[in-house]
Amino acid sequence: MMDDDTTRPPADETTPDDEGQQDEWEDEDFGPTGPDDDVPGPPRPVNWNLLLAHDLEQEWLALNRWVEWVRREYALPASVIPPLWHRHPALKWELSALHLHWLAAYDPEQDASAAIGWHRDFAAARQRLRDWVAASGTRLDRDRPDRQTAWPGEPPAPPVEDIPITNRREDFVAFVIEQVARRKAAEDAFFARLDDADLDIDADPDEDADSEDG
Repeated sequence: MMDDDTTRPPADETTPDDEGQQDEWEDEDFGPTGPDDDVPGPPRPVNWNLLLAHDLEQEWLALNRWVEWVRREYALPASVIPPLWHRHPALKWELSALHLHWLAAYDPEQDASAAIGWHRDFAAARQRLRDWVAASGTRLDRDRPDRQTAWPGEPPAPPVEDIPITNRREDFVAFVIEQVARRKAAEDAFFARLDDADLDIDADPDEDADSEDG
């Protein structure tokens, strides 16, 4: 299982590939999505820990568009959805579940009463979101990494400091690019191990034959 690391990379550690990806993202529409926007495929559970790099990027973009729409449509304050929600796993999982629930509730094949069910669950989700935001310390104009509790026998948790938020969109782009690159590196390492294992298996028959001839 591959967990996302929300640590911010230093601003000067930008590779040529990252720069090219940032240029491509200049054409990305970060505007809010709406009920009439096309969403590929039927709603399904999203396990963020198991997504391949390409799917991870697409899910981040889809969730970001929906979050932009829902926060404006319902005039949600930063105490419910803060600008850097994407840097806090609890908010990501909560908003992702709410998004999928919304997609299912407003599916054309769904029962007409599904929408009121979504709003009932939305009310409960808003309270949970407030709890997560309050616990994390993230705000409208500054962000704070989630404070981790060290259990007995573990090294002390690193100190956390507030970080000013100057441009939410730029932070989101940099964050997703870093997350996708990290996931891609994990995939490449995994498949490289498989390739090495295949080579070892293929080499075994030849080795056995050579030993018999000797």
